[in-house]
Amino acid sequence: MPRRGLPLQARTRWLLVVLALLLSLLLLMYLLECAPQTDGNAALPGLAGDGYGKEYYQALLQEQEEHHQTRAASLKRQIAQLKQELQEMSEKVKTLQDRKGPGLSPASHVGNKEQTSNDLLEFLHSQIDKAEVATGAKLPSEYSVVPFESFTSMKVFQLEMGLTRHPEEKPVRKDRRDEFAEVIEAGLEVINNPDEEDEVRDKDGNIGMHEMYSESDFVEGYYRTERDKGTQYELFFKKENHDRFQHVTLFRPFGPLMKVKREAIDTSEQIINIIVPLSQRTEAFSQFIQNFRDVCIQQDRRIHLTVVYFGQSGLSEVRTILEAVASETHFHNYTLLSLDEEFSRGRGLDMGARNWDMGEVLMFFCDVDIYFTLEFLNSCRLNTEPGRKVFYPVVFSLYNPAIVYANQDVPPSIEQQLIHKKDSGFWRDFGFGMTCQYRSDFLAIGGFDLDVKGWGGEDVHLYRKYLHSDLMVIRTPVPSLFHLWHEKQCADELTPEQYRMCIQSKAMNEASHSYLGMLVFREEIEAHLRKQAFRTTGEPGE
Repeated sequence: MPRRGLPLQARTRWLLVVLALLLSLLLLMYLLECAPQTDGNAALPGLAGDGYGKEYYQALLQEQEEHHQTRAASLKRQIAQLKQELQEMSEKVKTLQDRKGPGLSPASHVGNKEQTSNDLLEFLHSQIDKAEVATGAKLPSEYSVVPFESFTSMKVFQLEMGLTRHPEEKPVRKDRRDEFAEVIEAGLEVINNPDEEDEVRDKDGNIGMHEMYSESDFVEGYYRTERDKGTQYELFFKKENHDRFQHVTLFRPFGPLMKVKREAIDTSEQIINIIVPLSQRTEAFSQFIQNFRDVCIQQDRRIHLTVVYFGQSGLSEVRTILEAVASETHFHNYTLLSLDEEFSRGRGLDMGARNWDMGEVLMFFCDVDIYFTLEFLNSCRLNTEPGRKVFYPVVFSLYNPAIVYANQDVPPSIEQQLIHKKDSGFWRDFGFGMTCQYRSDFLAIGGFDLDVKGWGGEDVHLYRKYLHSDLMVIRTPVPSLFHLWHEKQCADELTPEQYRMCIQSKAMNEASHSYLGMLVFREEIEAHLRKQAFRTTGEPGE
């Protein structure tokens, strides 16, 4: 009699077989899905004895993981920096909003903060859109072009040469060095950790091997600043023995204007002690006194004049000039100090500053060849503050009128020569002798280096002292301050450095580049004019 358990056992065996087949099928599908992609006829690494195995895949995975970790860390840093900047800007804007509309609810503060962040981001992006970065802009003339300046990791090539007069130089200022280092680092960050849309792909659209770049691969860069939008940077990188360049464009947008402070400045009681060191040159002093009389005595009336005279020759004439002015105008706010020793500008200014015994006072260190207006005296008061600010104006230095106005029988008057044109003068940005500062700051900084004798050097030493201090140095061209031309003599007693500075100053004071060129080629020009006259009249020119 057959057993009933046999069909059940058979059914069970078949069920187990089917389950085993299903598991085998699932395992096969999993292996096919997870296997690395290969080209059609290429052998599978690790299976055909081509040297690849488990270690290869582990190294590959490790490399990819490190790459993604580096990129993630970089993105986190950028996000954190952006958040911090947005937070700072938001707090400033919030402070301004609080001042305008107090009484807002906490909920509205949160909403305003988010809205402010969004508005700021939108504003920064709009700055990029408005700047001439992605597309060109229609300009009315060649004078509207904002040119680039170029730089490498070591040099800057500049159109506006500034104080150094060097068309090529190492970036001297720390902020410039830090700026370029930051820009190059940001460019490397873009290349080494590209966004998905920046990945380098081959002609088939596949992502190629990623190559890391370093600072040594930086070739050159260009930058320019549109004052109302921001600074644009064009950076180029290249691997050695490669023909492919990496080009990165960066833009640092300017933010919206922010109010820092507002203050009212009362200058009605601010007396200026104008200190003039002098030796001989009585004719120049007479001209200076005429300007002083017109501006300081008749208009400003808040001035004290201190003249420090060196030597005996001409002293009585200077005293006579001062007494005549006092008699005619009833002006007695002046002091004449006499030193029977060799002229030293630093010594004279130092003595004039220390001789004042009526407490704090604003001082203007001046030369006898300086011409100023009432507007300058206001600038002197507005740009100085005891313990905080000193003023170093850039003087407009006039050229030799005998050269500038050579086509006129007589040069125009001094007042008519006071124009700002490239052939009439230049901004004396290498000069630091004219300065406004409070007496307390001058004494606290240590005054002049009295070891400097003769011409030049003492003003630079004092200027550098202020640069090394915590005081703010206001340095700007001032259109109401002129240096009148006078013939300069460079004495043999000067040190080699002083003599070199004196000769350079003498050369720059004579005339503009074009006028000096006319003098150099005078004979050639006269010969040309004679030939032209002969062709016209048939007779040799005179």
